Amino acid sequence: MSIDKATAARVAHLARIRVKDEDLETLATQLSGILGWVEQLGEVDVEGVEPMTSVTPMALRRREDAVTDGGIRERVLANAPATREGFFAVPKVVE
Repeated sequence: MSIDKATAARVAHLARIRVKDEDLETLATQLSGILGWVEQLGEVDVEGVEPMTSVTPMALRRREDAVTDGGIRERVLANAPATREGFFAVPKVVE
């Protein structure tokens, strides 16, 4: 894919980047090169390749998925400027 000067100027405008008119041709060439690399990546056969989360194989630590109340409600509410019926009390913001 080839980028022309007008497209490069529009991309610069959308990215809020000030580019001088004499630099637009260089920007267009560089953007075209980047898009060329992206097109090459699209041609790579990745059939059967597992997605990676890291370059080194590692397993995530797992814990039991259990719902708890934390057991420290009183300690948490002790830091609040105002509480009511076991919850934080906040000023009304909708009129």
